[in-house]
Amino acid sequence: MLLEFGVSAPEAERVHRCYPVRLAPYNLAQLSREDAGDPLNRMAVPSVRELVPEPGVGADPFAEKTRAACCYGLKQRFPDRVLVMAHDRCAMTCRHCTRKGLLQDAEVVRTPGQLAAAVAWVKGHPGVREVLLSGGDPLLLPDRRILAFVRAFARLPQIDAVRIGTRVPVTLPMRVTPVLARALGVFKKVWVNTQFNHAREITPEAAAACARLVEAGIPVSSQSVLLKGVNDSVGALFDLCTGLQRIRVRPYYIFLCDPVAGIAHFRVPLRRARRLERELAVRVGGLALPRFVMDIPGSPRKTPI
Repeated sequence: MLLEFGVSAPEAERVHRCYPVRLAPYNLAQLSREDAGDPLNRMAVPSVRELVPEPGVGADPFAEKTRAACCYGLKQRFPDRVLVMAHDRCAMTCRHCTRKGLLQDAEVVRTPGQLAAAVAWVKGHPGVREVLLSGGDPLLLPDRRILAFVRAFARLPQIDAVRIGTRVPVTLPMRVTPVLARALGVFKKVWVNTQFNHAREITPEAAAACARLVEAGIPVSSQSVLLKGVNDSVGALFDLCTGLQRIRVRPYYIFLCDPVAGIAHFRVPLRRARRLERELAVRVGGLALPRFVMDIPGSPRKTPI
């Protein structure tokens, strides 16, 4: 199948062994058979450039595998929030993913006992006020399991927000059903952070998925990634941010690529990123203007560029 996109079978197999390839039919339908350098292709189709080593850059810069776990499947980097690994699969394996080398053997909360232990840990640490459900993509779980996660944490009085980190509105928007959106909205604590990286990802299906969430009372934000050959021009960023505002999704962050192995070909130099930030600020108002930040290992915050 990947031969259609200019990737030979041996190349695809080499990359897949290191960084698995996964694409849903919805993703495939958006890709270009004529232009291998198409922005959406670059995010979805494997490239041998992923295997080129980058000196000093590893698979786990934020020590997710070695950081002492609060309990199974729960990690804490910042004092007021924790991350719960709810799933280890995505509808599409993004080639720029921060966890591209970690998901195969990630600690994932799968059982009621593991979830109860995570809830107990949070309850015992009243300074925690946000829980981020992440993965993988939590919204690929069955409705009952998604709601079990949200219910378990939302019922704690100390929790102000249960954030769901998901690309499903972009990569498999039909998964966001009216039933699921309404059920999540009932809790009054759910926020959704998704990731649109290019204006062409804002399809009618994606817009409808986001509308279902927003109309259920769920704030939706986009944490985009600045990617070479995808959105590293002021025109592409303008179209992305204004397109997101049009569908009532807040352009929240533009992240520089994390210092992760296998994504060097996506990196945009810091100087260029700063120039793009300045140029975009001239063209769009505050409601459509995201913060340009980078995630630095060991830093207690997202760092403005």
